[in-house]
Amino acid sequence: MRAISGLWRWRHNPLRRGTDLAEAWVALAALLLAALAAPVIGCLVGAAAQDTLERSVRAQHRDRHLTTATVVRELDPSVLGVDPEAAAAGDPPVRVLAHWTAPDGTGRSGAVTTRLREPRPGDRFSMWTDRQGRVTARPLDTATATTHAVLAGVGATLVTAGLAEGCRRLIVRRMLRRRYVRWDRAWERAGPDWGRTGAGS
Repeated sequence: MRAISGLWRWRHNPLRRGTDLAEAWVALAALLLAALAAPVIGCLVGAAAQDTLERSVRAQHRDRHLTTATVVRELDPSVLGVDPEAAAAGDPPVRVLAHWTAPDGTGRSGAVTTRLREPRPGDRFSMWTDRQGRVTARPLDTATATTHAVLAGVGATLVTAGLAEGCRRLIVRRMLRRRYVRWDRAWERAGPDWGRTGAGS
């Protein structure tokens, strides 16, 4: 971005090449994209993600129900039955055979995981089910949805700024290659004797 600071200086400098001014303008365009367009794109992506996630939160809260289950007996531990929430909390998941009532009033039973440390028959614990009474994950809450939307917006901003800088570098690299090609041609025109004593230079 050093070319931006020299943009005004290059305008009237007799040593300025056309490529110098072009590089400065490319750098200025990349800076404007990174400083202005990237935050706007980030806000738009964040707002869209927030809207989508809020709809998902409403749908999950409408379709998922908190119910109380009763432990029938403890089951052998299984890798397949790991509860991510229990694992994240640091509590080892415990598999139990439990009985619960579905939202339509029918009784259900099955193997579920619980945070109870030493479950005994008759112990009760809360869990989430869908409309059919099948065990499901806890619904997304508004705070988590907002956090994900903010992260999506920040990510979009960084990606846009990175693309602007990447495009600037690619353009400048192509300009440098063309400059080197022109220098090679000029050197060939000057001839192999350029700079030698008695070669007229």
